[in-house]
Amino acid sequence: MKLQTQIPLSEEGPKIDYHSKLLLLGSCFAENIGDRFQHYKFQSLVNPFGILYQATAIHKVAKKVVSGTEFPEEHLVFSNEKWQALDVHSDLSRSEKTETLQAIENASSSTTDCLNGVTHVIITLGTAWAYKYKQTNCIIANCHKVPQKNFEKILLDTSSIANALLDTISLLQSRVPGVKVILTVSPVRHLKDGFVENQRSKANLISAVHEVLGKLPQASYFPAYEIMMDELRDYRYYDRDMVHPNSLAIDYIWEKFISVWVAKEVLPQMDKVAAVQNGLNHRPFNPESDKHRQFLRKLDQKIAYLQKQYPYMKF
Repeated sequence: MKLQTQIPLSEEGPKIDYHSKLLLLGSCFAENIGDRFQHYKFQSLVNPFGILYQATAIHKVAKKVVSGTEFPEEHLVFSNEKWQALDVHSDLSRSEKTETLQAIENASSSTTDCLNGVTHVIITLGTAWAYKYKQTNCIIANCHKVPQKNFEKILLDTSSIANALLDTISLLQSRVPGVKVILTVSPVRHLKDGFVENQRSKANLISAVHEVLGKLPQASYFPAYEIMMDELRDYRYYDRDMVHPNSLAIDYIWEKFISVWVAKEVLPQMDKVAAVQNGLNHRPFNPESDKHRQFLRKLDQKIAYLQKQYPYMKF
């Protein structure tokens, strides 16, 4: 696609290369971009606590990892035959309480490991709508289909979101001085909240992010939401639900992202990784043929070449 962008993309700061270490937190769009990084075998950890849509939820897991703050015990509830932790995604829910607690600790440990040497943290906000658990009067990350009567739905204002982001970034930088933080707003529209309500939500997110940028010049913004809304306006860039960006749109936004944030000298190596990934996905007509055996030998040589340069790469 050749679209003319009027959206400024250039940023100053350390570029991402194969020696970088990335942590991605936030909405499902963080996972879309994270999948691309993992496909190209960058050192990255994507949403260890599952998808987190709003800033206070991200702040809470940052406090747990960096400061050792525990989630309230009252936020662990048994619902739908699983123990659900209201402060994380249902990916961490288990049938036994001890297993859910262990899943949370495993997520915390993997995040702590990632923070050792992390160079870039990418935070993607999805919504300003949040739910307050009435029993504790605390904002939680996920309702887990617990009856709605237990929660109060609220719209986080710009200051609340900005403060949560500022505190999150402060925690990260206290743990890893010099870490580069990239903020972005998810282009996924939360239309279940309503069309007007979605716009109010995104407006608060964007205002909060730019308030943070005004206070923290070392933080950066990548305009994923603006690219989707203003460059990819046609519905051919949406999935069948007409809400989520389809693979064509995600590829386009990914190309914009790497044009800004990935070092140019890394691009040839990315092509080599992509060639290996394509080779691993190849399905031969005759697995026993000499031609296929020769193909596998060449593929092994390509993998050995990459792993010699980057021992952490696993295929």
